[in-house]
Amino acid sequence: MGLSFLVFPSTEHTRFQHALGAMHLATKAVTSLRKQEILISDDEAEALYAALLLHDLGHGPFSHALEHELLPDTAHEKMSLALMHDMNTAFDGKLDLAIDMFTNTYKRPFFHQLISSHIDLDRLDYLKRDSFYSGVTEGNINSERLITMMTVKDEELVFFTKAVYSIEKFLLARRMMYWSVYLHKTSFVAEELLIRFFKRFAILPTSQTANLASPSLAFLITHSNIELKTKIHHFTQLDDSDIWVTLKAATTASDHLLSTLAKMLLNRNLLKINISNIAYAKDVVAAKRQAFMQRLDMSEDAISYFVFSGSLSTQGYDLKAASIKLLNLDGELQSFDSSSEIAHFPMLTQKDYKYFLAFPKEDGYFS
Repeated sequence: MGLSFLVFPSTEHTRFQHALGAMHLATKAVTSLRKQEILISDDEAEALYAALLLHDLGHGPFSHALEHELLPDTAHEKMSLALMHDMNTAFDGKLDLAIDMFTNTYKRPFFHQLISSHIDLDRLDYLKRDSFYSGVTEGNINSERLITMMTVKDEELVFFTKAVYSIEKFLLARRMMYWSVYLHKTSFVAEELLIRFFKRFAILPTSQTANLASPSLAFLITHSNIELKTKIHHFTQLDDSDIWVTLKAATTASDHLLSTLAKMLLNRNLLKINISNIAYAKDVVAAKRQAFMQRLDMSEDAISYFVFSGSLSTQGYDLKAASIKLLNLDGELQSFDSSSEIAHFPMLTQKDYKYFLAFPKEDGYFS
């Protein structure tokens, strides 16, 4: 959940809990499909459980917030796969089938769809879990019904037609959770400050950052371009504690920008962020930067850490991805896209954008 706890104090659950939950839902899915006389061997079931248990191994401290700072140009799925390959070597190939399912190279693609698709077991767990802990009830979904509505046709994961309303509610709930929780403006601007903290850390000379970070964190920040295999050992040494300790140590750093960013995060004294439905004009952003440069006596480079703009976006249903398929009583498949019973389909397929402008709300940060 990144820094969502700044807004929703109970959202301090971990990816370990989520991984267990996703694996638990996999056991329910296997039970449901077997009741429909869909053949799933014990080896296939075990591999699916392992894939769900391990699917998020590649996430580092504070989840998506620092993903591209710690692993530039590497999605967390690549690190997950690299770690799974390492474990597979240690386990004498016992994860071969789980890795095939994870990478969608197994001959029965519905297993991969249970791991990663529009409606997969990963999303079924984290939406319900995050809704519960955040208290945003609009994100609560009926995962049990969606799992019992799953079936397999020609080795593809499909849903019975009567699940159409449950599917629509799931997609709407996911959209709601993105705007209400995952992209909440306060936690978002906090994560942006955290990203900027480590961008600043990375460009400072070692003489100014020595002893601020643990050896593994310092290595990853200062060796961003080395191959993934070399990063694995250091990456697995990290958790949120490394980040907190570094932020605390940086409050007394000789670099004023780095120490200011650390204090802002630790004291929860964040930037102001304005949200708009239209993009902020370049001259508006430039004027805001110029005003704070003069007011705070900062250079253009320095002010970029504290005055910035951009966009947020989400999409409930991506038409470019493999569509959700519905199976009617006659055994015929229909695309979810073509169902006439979906009241909110235009809203779900539209990519929604919001635009932000962040800037200091007081001068006290910089004294």
